Amino acid sequence: MPSQTATLIARARDHYRGGQVRDAHGLCVQALRADPRAAAAYGLLGEIAADHRTFDKGEDLFRRAWALAPADAAFGAGLARCLLGLNREGPALAAAERALALGSADAQVFDTLGVVFSRTGRQDLAATGFRAAHRLAPTQPGYLLNLGWAEQYLGDFAAAEAAWRRCIALDPDNDRAISALVQMVPQTADDHFTGQLRRLFAQAAGDADRQLRIGHALAKTLEDQGDAIGAFDWLVRAKAAKAGAASGLAAWQAELFAAARATAPRPITTPASPVQNAPVFIFGLPRSGTTLVERIITSHPAVVSAGEPMDLAIIARRLAGAPTRELIDGPTLRAATGGDMARLGADYVAAIRARHGNAERFTDKTPLNFLYAGLIHAALPNARMVCLRRHPIDSCLAIFRQLFATGFAYYDWVYSLEATARFYLAFEDLVAHWRATLPADRFREVAYEDVVADQAGQARALLAWLDLPWDDAALAPHENAAPVATASAAQVRRPVYASSVGRWKRYGDRLKPLTDILVAGGAISADEVEAG
Repeated sequence: MPSQTATLIARARDHYRGGQVRDAHGLCVQALRADPRAAAAYGLLGEIAADHRTFDKGEDLFRRAWALAPADAAFGAGLARCLLGLNREGPALAAAERALALGSADAQVFDTLGVVFSRTGRQDLAATGFRAAHRLAPTQPGYLLNLGWAEQYLGDFAAAEAAWRRCIALDPDNDRAISALVQMVPQTADDHFTGQLRRLFAQAAGDADRQLRIGHALAKTLEDQGDAIGAFDWLVRAKAAKAGAASGLAAWQAELFAAARATAPRPITTPASPVQNAPVFIFGLPRSGTTLVERIITSHPAVVSAGEPMDLAIIARRLAGAPTRELIDGPTLRAATGGDMARLGADYVAAIRARHGNAERFTDKTPLNFLYAGLIHAALPNARMVCLRRHPIDSCLAIFRQLFATGFAYYDWVYSLEATARFYLAFEDLVAHWRATLPADRFREVAYEDVVADQAGQARALLAWLDLPWDDAALAPHENAAPVATASAAQVRRPVYASSVGRWKRYGDRLKPLTDILVAGGAISADEVEAG
């Protein structure tokens, strides 16, 4: 690269680091006028585009950069990041794998690759990326934070704890690392972060997402220490700002569920191909036992877990013509009903198999797929759907106690007991609709409490319903070594336990806003609440 061009790019990077985006962009353009093959200029322009979430432009820029400098893993990592931002998980994974294979990169590039691998379900490769990043920059807290998540998903809880404790040692007020550690490790009277978390919560005033995370950690601490009521009060306090900001929720929810009902099965006009037998969809409300059931099924040697991919929603949105900016909403579901169902099914299976190989059967455990059951049956007539159900109050309480991703509007209903109760009733109504309209040999309901009470019996019934021969591995889902990238990562590696059944009875009148709505909606009786 000519020295003048290199100087321009170096100045552009300095400007960008200083927040002078327009100047950085202009200097990159100057560099490319001087040398149209200046890969680093294309790469920095790609970074600018990606940081501003114009991923389509970023994809083009990183492709140009990588074509000019194919040995530079940074351009591959940037391309993978943009493809992921465009919801193209298969190509993103392929780009990330190619970049990782180059072997040489700086810490930030390895960290970016780790993020891409994690979000595309390759937790083993994510750990490889994060370990490399930490090795190259051992005092960078962010790399240790990400490494901890990867180790937890892989089931190495000791390594996860060590990574997060080292992160906190380097950055004592890193509330993300503290929260992650608190959620995984029981908090005792001698080992806890209560004082620090209270201080951080006060400092986070005005930052609803941060207060949510810190407040959940305080609630988990009190729960571990036996103070269920104190824990619950912290949950309400932590969620207050998010609940107040969730405007338009009732209208959004009504439109969403009405659109889902309108996807009721239509006559199948195309013959089912053998590939349509591959998917096993496991869905239901969050924290209802979907991960446990998935682990039972994927303990069978003929079944592979595809995790919680968003491919079905992404492909349906694409075929619907993307009528709105949201991935999942009423208009998108309505538009999807007019799409090519055979193509939806074929594209979905191809996307999953591009990342997980040609397994005979695979599971998709995306909870929100309960909204897509009608489309699933139209697109993949031979696919099986397992819908998890749980006691209404336990189900809503488990959701309320869980910290969900805050960047996804779909979860705006989890921030108040009232909204959670109303969403539960809408879910129950939709499940009743699927029960009435979907074939019993394609749609099966399973109660979480039944699995806990009779794991062996439920496992045998499920495998038989899936036309799978019996395998004793289904009796020990906690020994399943596959990664778990969900909130149940720790729980499902323990033998099945029943301590969560009837948990709601610990909270007394604190749950009245929830139980009043559930009683009025017919989900439970007033006598049951009174007896509890």
